[in-house]
Amino acid sequence: MAFIEKIKERARQNLKTIVLPEAEDLRILQATEIALNEKYANIILVGNEELINEKAKANGINIQGAKIIDPAKSQDYEKYVNLLYELRKEKGMTVEQAKKLVLDPVYFGILMVKDEETEADGLVSGAIHSTADTFRPALQILKTSPGTKLVSAFFVMVVPNCEYGNNGIFIFADSGLNPNPTSEELAEIAISSAKSFEQLIEEKPKIAMLSYSTYGSASSELTQKVVDATKLLKEKAPDLLCDGELQADAAIIPEIAKAKAPESPLKGEANILIFPDLNSGNIGYKLVQRLAKAESYGPLCQGIGKPVNDLSRGCSSQDIAGVIAITAVQAQI
Repeated sequence: MAFIEKIKERARQNLKTIVLPEAEDLRILQATEIALNEKYANIILVGNEELINEKAKANGINIQGAKIIDPAKSQDYEKYVNLLYELRKEKGMTVEQAKKLVLDPVYFGILMVKDEETEADGLVSGAIHSTADTFRPALQILKTSPGTKLVSAFFVMVVPNCEYGNNGIFIFADSGLNPNPTSEELAEIAISSAKSFEQLIEEKPKIAMLSYSTYGSASSELTQKVVDATKLLKEKAPDLLCDGELQADAAIIPEIAKAKAPESPLKGEANILIFPDLNSGNIGYKLVQRLAKAESYGPLCQGIGKPVNDLSRGCSSQDIAGVIAITAVQAQI
């Protein structure tokens, strides 16, 4: 069974409710129809109910079964204004600012996820919003998970006809959020990514700390950051199978690993690739997605209080449907 089909099947076992705050986007409505038809998530659409229904009807999309909430007409509007104000008043937020922000569908959706009295379990946004516009309210309202020092973003990459990784499945991190992580932050990203791999792929994580150097074949400030990160990772999580610094080919191809890094415990079988910065991580995932025709799910968030996931603005309705399923599985924990 394909990766995303396994995820959908797991989502059906313990149905969760996912909020979609970009409900006037055609792809979101198409993904809503998919999720409802395949019965792996309940859906809350945030926005103008009349416009949403008109758009769905005009395009032959059946969203019957989805709950539609207009922030301006919601009975929870004042409640969420007070909640946001209380959460952010020490940062200088006023009641008037809170009243304006709660009308924003993303802020309203995040507040729904925060509110223990609602059925909302997670949120997916980013089809028309930037990553910052999705994660900023999430970080302000939901905060980080207990014991987590850093929120980061990853992609699940599913490469067709690929013998590398976990039968073609990889996690790429951080490929969506932290521009230039320190050595300590890279170690934290690797630890979070291992947890995400275990949760979503249900296999043993094998982590490669990537660089343009393998075991000192080159030396610079850039490579030293990865060397230091690998050392910290092994100290923080000695039970994880990890290695670095490694070039990408030595990380994922056993024959090349034998030549370049014969002592590596990964043996060229890495399924988690930790990139040294956001430039390389973002470029890497987009190249694999387009050139290898890989399925790409993300940016998925790790380390935040409740599941909130981003989308690439170039995503398809099928991509969104997949991220909805992943978010539902994350919400089962």
